[in-house]
Amino acid sequence: MNIPLTPVRFLRRAVEQYPDCTALVCGKERFTYRQFGERVGRLGAALGKLGIQPGDRVAFLSTNCHRLLEAYYGVLEAGAVLLPLNIRLSPGEIAHMLNNSGAKLLFIEADFLPLAESFREQVQSVESYLLLGGPADATPSWLTGKPYEELLAGATPNWRDVMEFDENSLAELFYTSGTSADPKGVMLTHRTLYLHALYVALAGAGKPFRVYLHTIPLFHANGWGQAHALTIRGGKHVMIHRFDPVEVFRLIEAEQVQSLNMVPTMATALVNSPERSRYDVSSLERITLGGEAASPTLVQTVEEALGCLCHSGYGLTETSPLLSTGEVKEGISCEGTERTTRQAMAGCAIPGVELSIFDEEDNPLPHDGKSMGEVVTRSDVVMEGYWQQPEETARAFRGGWFHTGDMGVIDEHNYVQILDRKKEIIISGGENISSQEIEKVLAAHPDVYEVAVIPVPDQKWGEVPKALVVRKPDSNTTQAELIEFARSRLARYKVPKSVDFLRSLPKGGTGKILKKELRKKYRRESDVGGNSL
Repeated sequence: MNIPLTPVRFLRRAVEQYPDCTALVCGKERFTYRQFGERVGRLGAALGKLGIQPGDRVAFLSTNCHRLLEAYYGVLEAGAVLLPLNIRLSPGEIAHMLNNSGAKLLFIEADFLPLAESFREQVQSVESYLLLGGPADATPSWLTGKPYEELLAGATPNWRDVMEFDENSLAELFYTSGTSADPKGVMLTHRTLYLHALYVALAGAGKPFRVYLHTIPLFHANGWGQAHALTIRGGKHVMIHRFDPVEVFRLIEAEQVQSLNMVPTMATALVNSPERSRYDVSSLERITLGGEAASPTLVQTVEEALGCLCHSGYGLTETSPLLSTGEVKEGISCEGTERTTRQAMAGCAIPGVELSIFDEEDNPLPHDGKSMGEVVTRSDVVMEGYWQQPEETARAFRGGWFHTGDMGVIDEHNYVQILDRKKEIIISGGENISSQEIEKVLAAHPDVYEVAVIPVPDQKWGEVPKALVVRKPDSNTTQAELIEFARSRLARYKVPKSVDFLRSLPKGGTGKILKKELRKKYRRESDVGGNSL
């Protein structure tokens, strides 16, 4: 007998095996796995009473909280599809996602009622708007039905027979970040999510952890898999509503957090926080960096400042998301800067994943660490396809491989190094230039806090690299100094031709730098003959 693969089985097991262990910490609220499981069963039953049918999309507009984690399981218990929304998107973008997905219900955290008010009239599909949690100054008349907690209180816990699940049916719908293109709906099935969680757990089997801080928003790329992978182990989920370095340090100390994931901008904020020395972070064992490329300098700085292992991970929304990890695997001997350089790489494939690189004609390239091509993958963790976009789906899966849109190289140890997004490669005088390579070099300068490199038009070379830099406090480093720093470490044609100093860089919901906005801004200035210096 084959039991359907579905992530709801992870919570069922945790309730059975770890009923009295702490499952969730969210502000002042704490829940055991028995309590967590009961709330999930109530949510599934409540959604059924609201008329949710199998396959209906149920959307959540929320920061990280226990209610959103409950939705990861409770929405599936109702046979529906979970759609978490990025809270930092514009009203028009959120309205597009709701209309495109045909979402039937929208749960809204109180803080985002004004945001919902601004897009509500643009949305045709949503039948009911419900208050998710948090105090509201005023309850708008357009909210329908009882608030989330009242719905749960009035429902009798109900769990579907696991044999009723179709493992190939849609479980979650996530929209891509839109940092380099328009967002698309990514379809993740029960089977895909189940296997992804097992593979993530296996990838860290040598150093298992049981206390995880959700610094990455659960609305982003399946919460990087930890909503499921940690539950397998009966671990403790620690919620933080918004990233704040001091609150991160406080929670690490108070809850004895062992692991967390961050984008590089978050890690930069932690290691540069003047409050760091006030807290005991000795419980930390591992920090994984992802979302964008991390520099070896940052990896080394994190390890020295926080006293734990730090390495990169690589993946996409379309791959659930994790594909590879930069941990140094057995059989490779490296120390010092060689070790941190390898740990900053996208790394080697986790179990269940195949990675390769193809040229422009979709032919395989050698794994020699030099031949650059598009990173492609075959795996159980890859999405079912793009929601209502069959042509985009076929294009992404041509030749039986999923094409990531990332350019990179693979070395003789099968470690992947991402060089840039395919659409972001800078072509200057016929030469391909990786913006990420330049960023890693400039990030090593002691006065650089953050950096992004983009192409700008050039009459002679077509386009050239431009660096956009946020300096550390009290730094007065100049354009000339940074260009000279880069010139001593890069081939001449890769050196930025100009540097702008900004107070901050635009970021998405996870803190990932939005190069799309930067490219648009500087393209407009170029079109009108503006001087960016």
